Amino acid sequence: MTMPTRSMLRRPLGADILARAAVGGLFALLSINLLTDFIQTQRMTGLLLLVSESLVVVLTILRRRASIVDRSPGAAVVTAASLVGPVLLRTAQGPGLLPDVATVVISAVGLIVVIAGKITLGRSFGIVPANRGVVIAGPYGIVRHPIYAGYVLTHVGFACAYPTAWNVALVVLTDAALMIRALYEERVLAGDRVYQTYCRRVAWHVVPGVF
Repeated sequence: MTMPTRSMLRRPLGADILARAAVGGLFALLSINLLTDFIQTQRMTGLLLLVSESLVVVLTILRRRASIVDRSPGAAVVTAASLVGPVLLRTAQGPGLLPDVATVVISAVGLIVVIAGKITLGRSFGIVPANRGVVIAGPYGIVRHPIYAGYVLTHVGFACAYPTAWNVALVVLTDAALMIRALYEERVLAGDRVYQTYCRRVAWHVVPGVF
């Protein structure tokens, strides 16, 4: 079993509290934009993204403290990019690339996957790459990071509903950060024997047959 390095240590209590507050602040910014759009347009796509992100706040508050946290600069950058990106998405006037019902269906499927993954994780949910206990049940029997798979779908649905250059660029950058973040998380868990066995059974990181 690999030993934790200096960049993989238990997070101090003060930093843990600060991280939870930051997540709440980011969610508040996202809520204002998406709720305003829903009131004005009654379009459901953005509202579905908001429902998904609300679970992040709840589980971040309730999560257990990690035994090992990756505090390396690389992990911090990709985590920040994957968190900030969705907050910067903006609704827009004009038609989408697909009918609203299609983007709602795409976002709804992604939302279901995200919720299933988060509920399965429970108090093992976290933001930065860390070991809060290995979870292998439910959607984790299909891919190692089902929450990220669901996010990709919801982001694609949002970009199709509001296809501005800004939103498309943000979705590409955010989802790329999610893929790299998944690899950082696996690096933290690589020394756990339960996780080693799990990885031999579940080969795909996020998208079956692709990555």
